[in-house]
Amino acid sequence: MSHQDFSVSEVSADILCEFLEVAFHCILYVRQIYPPGVFERRKKYNIPVQVSRHPEVSSYIQEVVKSLRPLLQSNELEKVVLVILDGFERPVERFVFEITTPQQPNISDDSFLLRIEQALRSFILKLNICEALLSDKPKDCTWTVQVHTKESAVDTLQSQPLIESFPWVQAEDLQTSMADSRLVPLKAIQTGLVQMQLYAEEIEDKT
Repeated sequence: MSHQDFSVSEVSADILCEFLEVAFHCILYVRQIYPPGVFERRKKYNIPVQVSRHPEVSSYIQEVVKSLRPLLQSNELEKVVLVILDGFERPVERFVFEITTPQQPNISDDSFLLRIEQALRSFILKLNICEALLSDKPKDCTWTVQVHTKESAVDTLQSQPLIESFPWVQAEDLQTSMADSRLVPLKAIQTGLVQMQLYAEEIEDKT
């Protein structure tokens, strides 16, 4: 890998980490995991976004995203899934981010980052209206983040001090399976820097 490729992979990882942090806050707000008063309005991608003001929630999201950065940079991350669980820790909704980084990332001109921002803005706008596409969820839901990686990611996970301080554990079977679910496609982009698809999955009976 050349120095230029390494720099591009760093840029890509930074952009995706920033986006995922905003997207997680957005999902928690739209799906009303916490009361609206917990969130405050900020601006990102030139649009208003809702961000949690709760220190523990914000800190947890930041730590999750930071731990993803080495996997994004090494192109060993396949999916990031924000899972909404009911009171029995049964997954009732999943928001799936399928991420692929091209083998030879390309930043072709000065307007490239502007186009990336426009693309990511469209993802957030779609998340903002996903409430209308999904059925009501149960009350008192919790959430977790699951990560799907390539087998080679084991070495990366073991060699990163940041990940050692925020370890990932294997998800319980109960939290990974969804019977009688339906898919709700939300958005997809394909650029020289990243390919990403976002969809929601929900079970038919959430009661």
